Amino acid sequence: MRLCAFCSKEIDIEGKIGRTDTCPHCGADLYCCVQCEFYDQFAHNKCKEPDSEWVADREKANFCDFFRFKGKVEAGSDRSKEAKRKLEELFGGE
Repeated sequence: MRLCAFCSKEIDIEGKIGRTDTCPHCGADLYCCVQCEFYDQFAHNKCKEPDSEWVADREKANFCDFFRFKGKVEAGSDRSKEAKRKLEELFGGE
């Protein structure tokens, strides 16, 4: 499952995301910095990839060779439930 960084809705895309692909829900570009796992608004060049080039508009499609879609949702909900369960074991009543 993948989630759009703009609308947080599920996107059903198999394989690689192309430069012209857009979110079917909000129409936002998918191949852009904001959707990339290297994007970090506080990092130098706003990117954790040190060899990346400057991109002026981080919300629009670009040609970055380092792009990796970060919208993957793994077992996040299961992991958060497990973490809550462990906290309850530590601090919860018996």
